[in-house]
Amino acid sequence: MFSETDGSRKTIGDIHVIFHDGLYHLFHLVLPNHDFIAHAVSTDAIHWRRLRNAVFLGDPGSWDDLMLWTMHVSPDPHKPGSWRMFYTGLCRRDHGLYQRVGLAVSDDLYIWKKHPVHWEDGRGPHDPELVRKARDKSLREEADEIAALIDPESCYPISPSPDHYESNLEEGRHLVSFRDPFFFQDEGSGILLVAARVKHGPLVRRGCIALYREVRPHYFEPEPALLHPGLYDDIEVPNIVVIDGERYLIGSIREDAKIRYWYAGDECKDWRSNHDNVLMPQGNYAGRVCEDEHGWLLFCFFAMNREDRTANNLMPPPKRLCRADDGALFLRTFEGFEEWIEKAVEVEEPTLLLKETSGHRVGRIDGGWQLESMFGFQAFLLDGPLTDFRLDCHLAVDGRGKCGFVFHLNEETHDGYYLSLDLLKGMAQLRAWGTAPDSAGEHMMRFRTLQSANWVARGDCGETFSLMVFGSYIELSIDGRIVLSLADPSFLEGQLGVYADSCSLSITNVGLHPMREPEQRDGQLVGA
Repeated sequence: MFSETDGSRKTIGDIHVIFHDGLYHLFHLVLPNHDFIAHAVSTDAIHWRRLRNAVFLGDPGSWDDLMLWTMHVSPDPHKPGSWRMFYTGLCRRDHGLYQRVGLAVSDDLYIWKKHPVHWEDGRGPHDPELVRKARDKSLREEADEIAALIDPESCYPISPSPDHYESNLEEGRHLVSFRDPFFFQDEGSGILLVAARVKHGPLVRRGCIALYREVRPHYFEPEPALLHPGLYDDIEVPNIVVIDGERYLIGSIREDAKIRYWYAGDECKDWRSNHDNVLMPQGNYAGRVCEDEHGWLLFCFFAMNREDRTANNLMPPPKRLCRADDGALFLRTFEGFEEWIEKAVEVEEPTLLLKETSGHRVGRIDGGWQLESMFGFQAFLLDGPLTDFRLDCHLAVDGRGKCGFVFHLNEETHDGYYLSLDLLKGMAQLRAWGTAPDSAGEHMMRFRTLQSANWVARGDCGETFSLMVFGSYIELSIDGRIVLSLADPSFLEGQLGVYADSCSLSITNVGLHPMREPEQRDGQLVGA
C-alpha cells in the first residue's frame, strides 16, 4: 500500500493510475496543502517508488496559484505517443471558491509542461462574466476586445458554462464546483467529464457530471449534464469504462463516502442504477479505473480518519473490476497478491477460546468441523499468532444464532477484530473490540465499527469466504466478490478463528496461507 511518510503531516489525496510499458504510473494529490501533483511507479501495483513531481502550483497571479486538485492522465488523441493531464486548479484571487480545469502535457509521462492558457485580469476566456458581457449587445465594443483575447484553438482554463451549470459565486452554495476531470474517447469523439452542479433544484441535490465535447484539438464546448440523479450535493471523481460493450459511469458520493456506479447501453445516455450500485464500501473514495494487460482495475484512497479526509489516508492495493452475467459490476481480489501468498499450513482441530465454559462441542465432519455453541458465545481458534494471512473456507450455520470470524485476537484480553456475519440476511460488519489502556472506568472499553456491507445471501447452504490481512489492509470476499475493504492498524498480530453464538456452525474446505509481510525497498517503496 502507498502512503506519505509517517509524521510528515502529509497524506495522499485523489489518485489516478495509468499502465504503460509494463509500469503502473501513479499520480496523486498531497494533502493538506495541495501544492503539487506527485508521481510514483510500480511493477506490481502494490509497492511504489516516488519520482520527480509532475505538476506544481502556478506562479502568483495565475489561475492555479492556490491549490491543485484531482487530475486525469490519458493518451493525447492529437499527438500519438504523448500524454495529456487534465487537472483542477484554484486561485488566490477567488479565495479558492471557483474551480477550473487546465491541462499539462508530456511526451514520456515523466516531464510535464503546462499548456498555454488565457488569463486576463484574473479571468479565463470562458469566465461566465465575460461570456455574459460578450452576449450583451449594449457592450458590443467591450465584447470585441474580449473576443480578441480568445484563441479559438484553445480554451484553458475551462470554466463551467452558465447555460448549463452553476457558474458564479452568487448562486447555489456560493462556491463553484467544477473539478475532477476525466477524458474519454467516445467512438472517435473526445468528451471531458467534470464534477459540477446544475442550476436548478434543491441546493444539496444539484450534483451532476458535466459534459464538454472536444470539437477540435484543445477546444471544448459545453453540453447539458451527462448525469444528474437529483440526489447528491456532488458526484466526485467520475469515470467511464466500457466492459462487454456496455458503458459504466463510476463516481464517489461525499454523503456516505462510498463509490457508486450507473450503467447505460452502447451510448453515453439514459444512465440507470443497479439495485445495489455501491461498488466500494464506506471509507473508500475517489475511485479511478486503470486498464492493464489483464483487464480493468479500480484504485482509490482509503480514509483512516472518517472525520477528516485530509489526513491519514493511504492507497490500498487495487481491485479487479468485473462484470457479472446480469450486467452488474463487482470487484475481485487483485491477482498480484498471489506473489505474496505462501504455502498453506495444516490446520489442526480448533481449540476453545473460553475454556472455562461448557456447552460447546467440536466434531469432525467430511472436509472440516462442526462447531457448536448452543447457549452463548464461543470462539474456536484455528491458528496463531498470525500477522499476514489469507483464510479460505466455507461456512454454513444451523440455528437462529450468530457467527463470524475473529482475528488478531489476544488470548488473554480477548482484544482483537470481530467480524460478524449474518448468513441469512447477507450482512458483514467488522469491529475493533478491546481495551483502551490509557483510560479508566467505563471508558476503558473500545468498541468501534470499522466497516459494514451487504451481499446477496444464499441461505442455508452457506457461503465461501476469503479473509485476507496484509499489513493494515483487511479484505473480505464472499463467493469471489469483495464485500469489505479497509485499513486499520489497531491490532497487528494474534489468534485466528471462527465464532458461534447460540448456533451450530460448519466450517469446511479450510485453506490457511501465511503471507509475506509488506516491505520497503530502497527506502522509497511504502508498505502497508
